[in-house]
Amino acid sequence: MFESLTQGIGDAVRRFFGPGKLTEKNVDEGIRAVRTALLEADVRFEVARDFIERVKTRALGAEVISGVDASQQIVKVIADELTILLGGEPGQVLSGEDASKRVAIRFAERPPTVVMMVGLQGSGKTTTTAKLARFLKSKGRRPLLVAADVQRPAAVDQLKVLGRSLGVEVYAAESTPPPKICADGVAYAKAKGFDVVLLDTAGRLHIDTELMGELREVRKATSPHEIFFVCDAMTGQDAVSSAKEFNDQLEVSGVILTKLDGDTRGGAAMSICSVTSKPIRFVGVGEKIEDLEPFYPERMATRILGMGDVVSLVEKAQAVIDEKEAERAAEKMLSGKFTLEDMYQQLRMIQKMGPLKKVFGMLPGMGQMREMMDQVDDRHFARMQAMFTSMTPKERKHPELLDNVRRRRIARGSGNSIDAVNALLKQFRDMQRLMKQLGGGGLAGLSGMFGGGGPGLPGGPGGGPPKRPGGGPKGGGFPGFGPRRKRW
Repeated sequence: MFESLTQGIGDAVRRFFGPGKLTEKNVDEGIRAVRTALLEADVRFEVARDFIERVKTRALGAEVISGVDASQQIVKVIADELTILLGGEPGQVLSGEDASKRVAIRFAERPPTVVMMVGLQGSGKTTTTAKLARFLKSKGRRPLLVAADVQRPAAVDQLKVLGRSLGVEVYAAESTPPPKICADGVAYAKAKGFDVVLLDTAGRLHIDTELMGELREVRKATSPHEIFFVCDAMTGQDAVSSAKEFNDQLEVSGVILTKLDGDTRGGAAMSICSVTSKPIRFVGVGEKIEDLEPFYPERMATRILGMGDVVSLVEKAQAVIDEKEAERAAEKMLSGKFTLEDMYQQLRMIQKMGPLKKVFGMLPGMGQMREMMDQVDDRHFARMQAMFTSMTPKERKHPELLDNVRRRRIARGSGNSIDAVNALLKQFRDMQRLMKQLGGGGLAGLSGMFGGGGPGLPGGPGGGPPKRPGGGPKGGGFPGFGPRRKRW
């Protein structure tokens, strides 16, 4: 996400690099490049203009810090202003319990907490309502979905299907006005002990008097604690205009941006907070029901500047990787008893973290390596997985059994060539050797896995031979990966 903005601001920031004092002349050159990057990313003109003025004022007024060059100072200024623009506080990187408190829904002292979801048709409001229910359920809450969108055909049925898949109850009523459906849903939640009520209200293809009148009636009948405006980030300035109109009419308490994974420019996210003065609470980052994440302004600012988002990466890893399983894997590595089964389980752990391009984007410096990021392809991991699953459990536990006959069978079963199978086994042997040299080490196996390459990866068919275990500067790549090449 935000590839264009990251690339544009990254190019602008590089104009500041070099020792020396910040002057009006060298600041102006970089500032012009930042302004161009913002406008090309579809950031609203007034927002971009005010942002640039604040950066310029702070950069020229900054005291020169001994031992810190001009580029580092202005990058800090831009990072702070980006964080403020996105609705956060500069210099604050929250994690763990503090982060949860910052982005949490404002729960009522006496449940149930009523959350009203509003937005235009096509923004993904119904799906997002279900995603939010899943998020709340994962945090130990007991949500109730209320199907109050009687305007769009099949909207009620869609919410019921999503509710069943999540194990979340859906309240619906036929031939009943939406305000009464919502009021009855809240009463039902109180009687049945639900602690959060999510109201999926109707949308329209455009903002009109009838829509806003109905939403105001729903608000009056339910007194919601939160009103979330759901908008499609890919609509750019239209999303900002819609957010402003809904906020003026309903006084929304927060924004949920959907389809942020497809928004390469980022103009909507950059503008909405400034225009509405309301925070972005959550963002949709994929089509899966679990692809709804809390929005952290300070983390997004560092990602836009190409500094990565290590905190989110660690939290994602903690959420999908079983700690005891990781400890057992580390012990096996330490003892030298590393098998193809262990290698396969490591591959599955990495896949649980999501698309590789998204995971790599959280690593510092990767946001600026556009060409390399464009070459990352999850299909290569899929080919590796096909080879692993074409082996029997016994073969994965005892790789020495894999003679030429078995290798040809694995190649046919996985749709790969015999060379690809041989490359995978060579990679495994390299990892074994590396484990013994390092004396084990849990995460080293993951580095070796990448460094050795795979089908289409450096060190595998379609890739080049690794110059050294783990890649890094001498290998022409980046830490933990093989040498940089055109193909992956």
